[in-house]
Amino acid sequence: MNNDLIEEKRFWRQNWFLGITIIAVIFIGLLFSEVGYFKNLAHAYTDPAVSENAFSKANGDVEVIQIFGKLATIDQLVIFEGNAIYSNNNNSVAVTVRVSGEIENGKMDIFAEKFGGEWCYKSIRIRNKKINNEVQIIPQ
Repeated sequence: MNNDLIEEKRFWRQNWFLGITIIAVIFIGLLFSEVGYFKNLAHAYTDPAVSENAFSKANGDVEVIQIFGKLATIDQLVIFEGNAIYSNNNNSVAVTVRVSGEIENGKMDIFAEKFGGEWCYKSIRIRNKKINNEVQIIPQ
């Protein structure tokens, strides 16, 4: 006769696949729902013109070149790392994205409004907490 104890598997060890499946379904459901945060990020991802035009304006600014260096081109996944808030029937946007320069890195805050299908920038600001510096770019 064998008197060894049989250890039962813990709940999560037995049902790990079920837990991952439920989390994945919830995430996909939120991604395609009308939840504001996910909706704004998806909209910003599908409309890269807002951030691409702001990057080109920033790369043309002398002060940005002196402090941060030439900014690297924006990667589409950078938008998911940042924050985007659309308002006014998707005609106003506030976007924050990470920027990488040759000298320093930072965050770019973009405030823009759409007039006639074209984005007009109210404010473009690049900031860096490490060197405690902020550059305000005057949109033309």
